[in-house]
Amino acid sequence: MARVRIDLELQLLRKGVGALTRERHRCADCGRTPLPGERVHLYERETLVCALCRPRRRDEPSSTQLVRSPEAGGSVRLRVAA
Repeated sequence: MARVRIDLELQLLRKGVGALTRERHRCADCGRTPLPGERVHLYERETLVCALCRPRRRDEPSSTQLVRSPEAGGSVRLRVAA
């Protein structure tokens, strides 16, 4: 009985971690998740590039946005910078 419970707990944990991984934004160049307060740059086809990888690109981004913290609205969201 204990073995079934442990297997169920592991399945639920893997499912939850997988869902979190799919929902977060990542840099197209390095794969890093941008930190809250960091500026990210959007290129064609909504390609997101972090502030660290931006100098590697020659072309200008279509927009620059600010990553908001989870406390600001329940999840990490991108917001258009002024």
